Amino acid sequence: MNALTHAELSDAELDELEDFLYSDAVSEDSLDLVGVHGLFTACNISPKAVTEQEWSELVFDGDPLWESQDQHDRIMEMLRRLYQMINSNLYSDQEIDLPCELTLVPEEDEEIASLTWWSQAFMEGVFMNEEAWFGHQAEETVAELMLPMMVASELFLEDKEMAAMRKDTKLSEEMAGQIPDLLIDLYLLFHAPKK
Repeated sequence: MNALTHAELSDAELDELEDFLYSDAVSEDSLDLVGVHGLFTACNISPKAVTEQEWSELVFDGDPLWESQDQHDRIMEMLRRLYQMINSNLYSDQEIDLPCELTLVPEEDEEIASLTWWSQAFMEGVFMNEEAWFGHQAEETVAELMLPMMVASELFLEDKEMAAMRKDTKLSEEMAGQIPDLLIDLYLLFHAPKK
């Protein structure tokens, strides 16, 4: 791996990556940068290793229409660096800076809050290896730590308790604010050496 593998992406690189994810080269159902961050966070926390092929299929929702091998290599290299940056933050016990506000109140021009979109992509990463996540020996602890992401994702509103928590604005906003700390707790639960 070269030195760039661990380097944070510049604003220009993030813009380039975002532009590609919004371009006609990828499926309409591909993730944006907020979604990619959510997915990569789950993949790095996952108790079961996730392959590049697995996460790239979810990022792009299929194979992009690459203009050239150079474009393929550049986009994939930036995604790998983003993936590694999130891994480094988790490994070094640093709080994860989410690429969105920690609120479930949408902006004026948004249908749903960016954090909801982030949480939906996070849950996609969980669903890839659901048995490994929830089949863990500390299953109850995992479920407790996951609750704010599950509520924020709005994917479980058919569950009356989840729907009630999401409808309670004060409670759901408190849960949203807990997410960065809970991500570290989940990572340590799965990856910290057993004493």
